[in-house]
Amino acid sequence: MAELPDVRFLTVAEVAELMRVSKMTVYRLVHSGELPAVRFGRSYRVPESAVVDAMQRPVADVG
Repeated sequence: MAELPDVRFLTVAEVAELMRVSKMTVYRLVHSGELPAVRFGRSYRVPESAVVDAMQRPVADVG
């Protein structure tokens, strides 16, 4: 049997705290496809590696 990769999943609240944004912002990122997530029942879980990648991306200038 193949081994599963060691992936750590974070809740939306944990992602929001790490990224210092609101939970609604995390949901927007998930729904837009900018932040990959897996749905477990009625909640979402985001791979920790995806959060690290998102935080290392440069921020686009608005305005």
